[in-house]
Amino acid sequence: MTSRTPKYQTIARQLGDKLRLGQLDDDVKLPSVRTLSRELRVSINTVQQAYYCLESEGLVEARPQSGYYARSRSRRQDALPHHSQPTPGTHQSDQPAKDSLLLRLIGLQNQPDWLPFSMNVPAPGLIPIQKLNKALQQALRTMPNAGIGYDAIPGNLALRQQIARHTMFWGGNLTADELITTEGCTAALTLCLKAVTKPGDTVAVESPAYFGILQTVLSLELQVLELPTDPLTGIDLPTLDGHLKAGRVQACLFVTNFSNPLGSCMTDTGKQQLVRLLETYQVPLIEDDLYGDLHYASHRPVPCKAYDRQGLVLWCGSFSKTLAPGYRVGWVAPGRYYDALLQLKRFQAGVSPGITQQAIAHFLANDRYELHLHRLRKTLKSNCVRYQQTIRASFPAGTRISEPQGSFSLWLELDPAIDTVSLCEDLLLQKISIMPGSMFSLQPQYANCLRLSYGMTYDQRVEAGLQQIGQFVSQYYAG
Repeated sequence: MTSRTPKYQTIARQLGDKLRLGQLDDDVKLPSVRTLSRELRVSINTVQQAYYCLESEGLVEARPQSGYYARSRSRRQDALPHHSQPTPGTHQSDQPAKDSLLLRLIGLQNQPDWLPFSMNVPAPGLIPIQKLNKALQQALRTMPNAGIGYDAIPGNLALRQQIARHTMFWGGNLTADELITTEGCTAALTLCLKAVTKPGDTVAVESPAYFGILQTVLSLELQVLELPTDPLTGIDLPTLDGHLKAGRVQACLFVTNFSNPLGSCMTDTGKQQLVRLLETYQVPLIEDDLYGDLHYASHRPVPCKAYDRQGLVLWCGSFSKTLAPGYRVGWVAPGRYYDALLQLKRFQAGVSPGITQQAIAHFLANDRYELHLHRLRKTLKSNCVRYQQTIRASFPAGTRISEPQGSFSLWLELDPAIDTVSLCEDLLLQKISIMPGSMFSLQPQYANCLRLSYGMTYDQRVEAGLQQIGQFVSQYYAG
């Protein structure tokens, strides 16, 4: 795939990878803007832009009249959730009780006067509803017979063309003929799993992992292998290598950009290493890139698909988290598995609804999507900072909080004595919902963790809700 990445983004990624991997000492002074400009033979403005990117990611800090310094890795790590350490094997710990609570939480998401911190979607106020309505009306006018007929099996052509065009933001050159649309991202992941596995196979995932992924894998009679995961950089590649070498893994399903719930984002180097590793063992990667467009830095993180040379990466995405949750419009670029996936969609899923796909295609065609994303990312980044500030001020000392650089999930790690399922039940009586950490594993772990969504714009009501959660947690400590 050809790269159209601006030079400053390339410099930021190269320096960022070194900082994330600890290849530069903590608090070391970085080369001055002029020095780096001279060494790399680029403009001063280019270097400044690169440093701005790294500063927004929390990797460097600017010190007045001194220059740029690598932000202390220890200071970043001390406040972060611990590196996860799941055990091998599928356990399904207390699954019926988890499913019951999950259904209750989902049922409450649209109730008035509730604070649904448990729901990982942007608030309706962050969605351009009127513009989407206009796009829908335009689709009704332009589609044959107002869209009541069947569309093509691969999906709406106009939408596939727009998705393919949008890949230029990460240096991709996919075509419409390489894409298949689906009813949301979960439908894409399900088709991918069916295409590359058979019952009894083992699928490797992050830990903690989104409960929807865990449920989907189990529903297909597959085994789950939860991998150790760093809160910043994602899965532990040496551990995965050991399992691949032993033949224990038949497929991988990873959220490489801003995983749910941890918020980790693999480095470019890590993604390249992952793809090369899977090529060695000829194991497919189902890449859930649902949150890639919700980045806070000036550039979009590339997906593993950008490094795919053999068609082993099945790249999945959706507009459910960025534009129109209820439209249920997703896609997959399945690489070498295209024919198998198309057959599965034909026989098991059928034709996708064309009218909503055409509407989103219209929305994307005149760059309204990029303008919307710019505003949404700005709001979410502000939300993240303000939510974190309130949590640090309201929760007991020692609470560990993730530092996502995209999406809208915060992962909190509390005192080991606290059970967040009990906390959840108490908060439901206050019309506040959270997502207990135990939902994100099939093993008996993360009982003292929780996920909070910051998809709601920060205001006095949200602030009061976060403070109330902190008060309940403090009472648990005192008890």
